[in-house]
Amino acid sequence: MASTAPLATILLALLPSLFLIAPGAVAQKAPAPAPAGPINLTAILDKGGQYTTFIRLLGSTQVINQIENQLNSSTQGLTVFAPTDNAFSNLKAGTLNGLSAQDQSELILYHVLPQYQSMVSFQTISNPVRTQAGSEGGSLGLNFTSSGNQVNVSTGLVNTQVNNALRQDPPLAVYQIDKVLLPPELFGVKSKASAPQPSKTPSDASSNKTSPATVASSAKGPSSADESSGSNGLTVGLGLVVGIGLMCLGFLS
Repeated sequence: MASTAPLATILLALLPSLFLIAPGAVAQKAPAPAPAGPINLTAILDKGGQYTTFIRLLGSTQVINQIENQLNSSTQGLTVFAPTDNAFSNLKAGTLNGLSAQDQSELILYHVLPQYQSMVSFQTISNPVRTQAGSEGGSLGLNFTSSGNQVNVSTGLVNTQVNNALRQDPPLAVYQIDKVLLPPELFGVKSKASAPQPSKTPSDASSNKTSPATVASSAKGPSSADESSGSNGLTVGLGLVVGIGLMCLGFLS
């Protein structure tokens, strides 16, 4: 019994040390978190279930490749506004088919901001906000307004609400919109300088021509003067004949 008491005393003395060693051992055995994989925008949109047209245009214009490259090479992130299939259906017939391949690319890039923006940041953002579209490296912009928790985006031609976020974790934010954002540079009224000159109407052409009445009047003028001079000559000739005749009669008598 005497030998048991010292052993118990030693164990009690070592017990606090066990509590200090145990957490370190557990931490060493815990697996490291797996590195995050590349962000797949197509998968995010496909999961939403109503972005078929937008997905198709991202692929056909190769904008999807530009987005993925920028997400992997930039620390600023990106913001994408995704129009629903109904938004594209509400466009006038032939709107997309009437655009060249370059203009279709510009239209899709107009829905991408070159920086990550949270929903809250739109309430204090400075307008206009640059997009990825534009021949000068992103010269086409958008304007944002907010009222409470509601955020609206405007192009000058289209105004729509920024709806629920399909993804809002940096470096990529994806927001649903119910209208296609139409840039005025592609869909606005053409300038007067580019408008064709109006062709001359028949009435304008006829106004430059001399009317038949004018021609007849001018032709009639000289002939009237000739007739007047001719009649005067005839009158003088008859007077001379009569005078000579009277003189002959005077001599005979």
